Amino acid sequence: MPAAAFFDVDGTALTVQSGILYIGYLRRHGLMSLADQLRIYWAYLTYKLGMLNMAKLVDVTSRWIRERAESDVADHCREWYQTEIRRYLRSDIVRLVNEHRDAGHEVALLTSGTKYLNDHVAADLGVEHVLCSALEVVDGRFTGKPLEPLCFGRGKVVHAERFAEARGIRLEDCYYYGDSIHDRAMLAAVGQPRVVNPDPRLRVEARQRGWQVLELSSSCPFAEEPEQALEAGSGTP
Repeated sequence: MPAAAFFDVDGTALTVQSGILYIGYLRRHGLMSLADQLRIYWAYLTYKLGMLNMAKLVDVTSRWIRERAESDVADHCREWYQTEIRRYLRSDIVRLVNEHRDAGHEVALLTSGTKYLNDHVAADLGVEHVLCSALEVVDGRFTGKPLEPLCFGRGKVVHAERFAEARGIRLEDCYYYGDSIHDRAMLAAVGQPRVVNPDPRLRVEARQRGWQVLELSSSCPFAEEPEQALEAGSGTP
């Protein structure tokens, strides 16, 4: 039977949460005001405490991008990935992607982030498909509105179902690699859930459900190659 392997990015393919690092990058390069930075940090904190839902968090974090040119964001995300993020790509995920590809499986990233970072991650992994959240663009500029459904929580299942249906694949024949309790719906939707270095809540859930837990190394194939990272230019937004 045909099968697919879906990989989360933050905390799974990458050893870090890229969203927090992105805010720091924007602030250091004068691309985000201190007020916007503090507003986003506060929204993220209240979200982590369960006082804010994902839709409201996305609304707050997307405001700063309103009216900005898509091409400018694509350019600085390319530089950000090459200089700061590529070094956090997990070597064990590179290996797993290759194993699935060798087995004839379709391989896709399935992430709540956007293509402006994740196309570069996919290029370094040799992954053709990126299923992710999207932001509305009109006349080459962001409106500040996300497009539904967000690729988060249950929304990841929607994106994966569409991908699988278009290829005649059943989710029960698929794999999903994720690290967060927010990946619970997607892990439950596939026949081969793989829990990667989980957060405490997901670790308990995995134990209760009998899901396989993988403790992967934080080593990166590019960690010692800063010059290559700068020159790579891999992927397109």
